Amino acid sequence: MTTSNIVLIVVVAIAAILLIATIAWVARNKRTQHRRVEADKIREDAKEETRQVKQREALADETAAKSRAAQAEADVKTAQASGLQQQAAAHRSEAVTARDELNQEFERADKMDPDTETSDTARENSKTRDNGDNGKPRDTGKQSPPAMPRSR
Repeated sequence: MTTSNIVLIVVVAIAAILLIATIAWVARNKRTQHRRVEADKIREDAKEETRQVKQREALADETAAKSRAAQAEADVKTAQASGLQQQAAAHRSEAVTARDELNQEFERADKMDPDTETSDTARENSKTRDNGDNGKPRDTGKQSPPAMPRSR
């Protein structure tokens, strides 16, 4: 082999190495640029998702606030119902006491009246004298309006 052939082989080898290095460099730059573009796209998608997540969080916060308000209203209604139940119990107790006092007045009147029977049956009838149906309310065919609770 001659020197010129060796030089030519060396020059061709160096040119091939330079060509391969250039191709590798260009390919690496393209890959890096492609990765940058992909990363930017992922960031943009993440920004959009961030907006949607913030909207969902705001909706969740709003719903939680509505839930707390509804729970507070329910607590108030429960307290009002409890108060009304206590009032009803107090009214019932007062009504029972008044009924007992009224029955005692009937019994006293029956004892004072010489024309009244004094048997136990007569006394039982005097206890239910207001409606005549052994303590059950009469059905007059008319419907009375519902009783309204009184505030104290």
